[in-house]
Amino acid sequence: MRKLTYYVATTIDGFIADPDGGFGFFPVAEDMARFLNSELPETVPTAFRDQAGLDGVANKRFDTVLMGRGSYQPALDMGVTSPYRHLRQYVVSTTIGEIADPEVEPASGDPVELVRRLKREDGLGIWLCGGGKLAGSLLPEIDELVIKRYPVVIGAGIPVFSAPFQPQMFDLVDTRTFSNGAVVLTYAKK
Repeated sequence: MRKLTYYVATTIDGFIADPDGGFGFFPVAEDMARFLNSELPETVPTAFRDQAGLDGVANKRFDTVLMGRGSYQPALDMGVTSPYRHLRQYVVSTTIGEIADPEVEPASGDPVELVRRLKREDGLGIWLCGGGKLAGSLLPEIDELVIKRYPVVIGAGIPVFSAPFQPQMFDLVDTRTFSNGAVVLTYAKK
């Protein structure tokens, strides 16, 4: 059975974006980029893969990506309708309506049912790209967390999870530290 992995960047105080959805405040470090490009090359948007030396590099962990409207919108704002051409793409939203690009499938129904169906299919893992509201609704289905925690506090914004109180336990299985002070933490559901 395929796994659902929530792979996301966060601040120390638990936000994945500022109150308007921006995320340009995360400090980039060359050693961290090298590690992530090596371990998770499919998470680099198609438009940046060549620049990152990933053109033609095979997917290692994921062949499917789920995005909420807020995660998909920045690509649309840049005129990109298919941000991850190298993955099967779903946008989970009740407000986006029709998506003009046939490479991106809108999903306005129950995201839990979508994930359960995708998990039953053959293939690589499923990457939950964001955002916090979608992650909150899918929390019971998340098998793994890969959290890029940056040494930044912003005070307000979009939280990693936006959900009712529902404790879910995870085991820390890997920790990587980088020159920019960021830490990549990997957790597996208990």
